[in-house]
Amino acid sequence: MTLRSCIALACVLATGAASAQDPGVGPSPSLPTPQHALIPHVDIAPAVHWPDSATPTPAPGLAVVPFATGLDHPRWLHVLPNGDVLVAESNGPPGKSGIRGLKGWVLKKVMAKAGAGVPSPDRIVLLRDADGDGRAETRSDFLTGLHSPFGMALVGDTLYIADTDALLRVHYTNGATRIDATPERVVDLPGATGKFNHHWTKSLVASPDGTRLYVGVGSNSNAGENGMAVEASRAAILEIDPTARTSTVYADGLRNPVGLAFAPGTSTLFAVVNERDELGGDLVPDYLTHVERGGFYGWPYSYWGAHVDPRVSPQDPERVAAARVPDYGLGNHVAPLGLAFGTSDALRTVFGDGAFVGLHGSWNRTPLSGYRVVFVPFVDGRPSGAPREVLGGFLDAQGDARGRPVGVAIARDGALLVADDVGNAVWRVMPTR
Repeated sequence: MTLRSCIALACVLATGAASAQDPGVGPSPSLPTPQHALIPHVDIAPAVHWPDSATPTPAPGLAVVPFATGLDHPRWLHVLPNGDVLVAESNGPPGKSGIRGLKGWVLKKVMAKAGAGVPSPDRIVLLRDADGDGRAETRSDFLTGLHSPFGMALVGDTLYIADTDALLRVHYTNGATRIDATPERVVDLPGATGKFNHHWTKSLVASPDGTRLYVGVGSNSNAGENGMAVEASRAAILEIDPTARTSTVYADGLRNPVGLAFAPGTSTLFAVVNERDELGGDLVPDYLTHVERGGFYGWPYSYWGAHVDPRVSPQDPERVAAARVPDYGLGNHVAPLGLAFGTSDALRTVFGDGAFVGLHGSWNRTPLSGYRVVFVPFVDGRPSGAPREVLGGFLDAQGDARGRPVGVAIARDGALLVADDVGNAVWRVMPTR
């Protein structure tokens, strides 16, 4: 069976077509009847990369320039106090996917077409814009020999790195362009080599006082089909005490919490979460929500509060009854990854209060959704109102992906930085006035 015919078979077997408009946006998204298929509906934008001199399309009043190009799968960003930008160049580690049979074969082939599955660079690169022209003229291999690194956080003179299987730390000297010391292992994280590691990214944020670290760990399956034994400390945000080297579950039932950020001036933690697949093109909305200590957000038993997932057996009625409703739907299958609050005066003048979200883009919805950067306005500390597109144009006229946004961060000069792991670039966005 060819890839083209297999994708066609997947589309035929999938029950129900996605609507032209995505109803899964806002605080009260539409939740149609689940439509489960034996083989997932597949529709992903093949990776073609950016033509020479092409850039994403900024919203009116904004300008975009390449802060850096020629990178190798740039995934995540961290801005250091001196303005240097750390970029995690990373991809999934080799290992078992946990997805078998025709379904696994389809997904493996299609994801490869989208640019996934290539070896991970396993490093953090430092970018420096010393002359302040908005483009990094200095690039160095800052930290190498890592294992699918993703999240980064600087606390004092200690840099923490979330590898796919461990939280690491290493001493950082202000202005350094390279670290040669071997990072120290603080705690293990779910995702040991050779075991199922379905969602490999480990995001990371430090508490405002720097005493605790929070790591987002995705589930080891779509909806618990590999059994709950392999989900220990997964589909969760972990709270880590780096002094005691202890790890506890801060909140769970979050299928794949990636971007984490504290609301400015508060101790309220927010996350963007990739919800479950294969219930139809218009289920289940990915979301942005505040996360409370001890909160349970439904996975795998239910979604958007107490809406039961009919595939999951045995069920857990007590947990379903306790499931919290997320704050804000970002759309169905949009794959939100990056999250950064708009803290700079320049951006707040244009957008007001709220958060920027990088939507990596769907692989199983027609029409495609995501593939852009949006701004979600906040009112009284919670997301409210329609999202605004910040960067588009990641898809060309043929529906191929010239780029896919991942991490977002606010630069020291107030610009928005966007990591693009298909375009192999970091984009810089600023108001034109």
